[in-house]
This record gives sequence, structure tokens and C-alpha cells, in this order.
Amino acid sequence: MSLYETLFVVRPDLTPAKVAEITKKYTSVITDKGGKVLKQEDCGLRDLAYKIQKNHKAYYVLLNMEAPGEAVIEMERLMRLDENLLRYLTTKIKAVEEGPSVLLEPKNRSHKDDKFETVEITEGEE
Repeated sequence: MSLYETLFVVRPDLTPAKVAEITKKYTSVITDKGGKVLKQEDCGLRDLAYKIQKNHKAYYVLLNMEAPGEAVIEMERLMRLDENLLRYLTTKIKAVEEGPSVLLEPKNRSHKDDKFETVEITEGEE
């Protein structure tokens, strides 16, 4: 069995209880087909980068799972038919990240600061 990561985006007019019910529906598809969900994160109601079907916000849910390919195909088939989902994406991964995902980080944190370090150059060094 391979490792997969699925992120799906749910309409914002639903209640958090309904989002949890939708998430349970897809996790049960994975477990019924012989897979297991390793990590599940409900990232809550967040702003979208661009409007999708006239929506500015949506609920984000991230699932990391170990499952056979047939289970993922069946889950994606059901996702295509679900009118409550705005978008979904499943990718094959090499390992599951430990700890919370990037989606759960505070919004005001700047990622630019992590990538580069400031170095002062004095005269004579270049």
C-alpha cells in the first residue's frame, strides 16, 4: 500500500458538524477498502486565494492515509459526485509529516523569513 495525501475544500455555508460528517464519509471509504487514515486535520474556514463558484471562503480538510490504489480511486469518484466539495487534490507522498501541517500555522507568520538569513558584508568581503 502507498501513502497518499488528500486535501479537499468544502462549501462555506455548511456547518462544522456537516463538514465532519463529510470527512467521516471519505475516511470510511478508505478503511472499508483496506486502508487506514494516518492523520486527519480539519483546518477550518479559511480564505480562498481566488473565488471558486462565487465563494471567497471554504473549509479545508487534510487527510494522510495509507491505502491501496482502488480505495483512492473510489474516494475520488465519490468526491467528483459530491456537490458540497469545491475542489479536491490527492497526491502520492513518500512519508507523512510529523506534527501539524503548514495549513495550521498562524496566518501572520511570514515564510519568507525562514528561507533566507541576513548576512552583513563588510568592506573587503565579497
